[in-house]
Amino acid sequence: MGTAGVRTALPVEFARLREVELASDMMFADMVFPPGSVLDGIDATHTVLAAGSPPIGFIVIGSLGPDLHVHQLSVDPAHGRRGVGSVLLEAAVAEAVVPVTLTTFAHVPWNEPWYLARGFERFDSGGWSPELRELVAGERAAGLDDLGPRVVLRRPAQSVDQGVRRYPDDRRAGFATFALGA
Repeated sequence: MGTAGVRTALPVEFARLREVELASDMMFADMVFPPGSVLDGIDATHTVLAAGSPPIGFIVIGSLGPDLHVHQLSVDPAHGRRGVGSVLLEAAVAEAVVPVTLTTFAHVPWNEPWYLARGFERFDSGGWSPELRELVAGERAAGLDDLGPRVVLRRPAQSVDQGVRRYPDDRRAGFATFALGA
């Protein structure tokens, strides 16, 4: 079904999305995250996409200066390693005509390496927009750097003629026919 199972999340689903986020955070057993949910800070400038019904994963994206920014990508660990995160990410950013940025932990195998395999690259602070600098400073102030090394990643904009990218593990997940919630 490809990205057809990805849809705009409904506000009534936000309680479930918070559960997914918390369950996903539990994979970081040795880390204690600041209280709250990324969903607590979103507004009309953000888009929340969900996978499955009831949702088993979600992504929050929004404009951040000149770029699109991935604020959160969470998948319920009970549904992990089945391509749900890949489908959500691709649905959210595949047709972005501006670069896509995100911040993540460098030392966690399913974070930086996972994004690098999907076309993201480390993004040097010399190229950061003021808005991205402010976001990184806010994450530091919240104590995220104390939990482990953080990196900023960036995926170049897709040109209109490039179309949707496919990555090696998308074949593993059966990207073109992936059925969410299976």
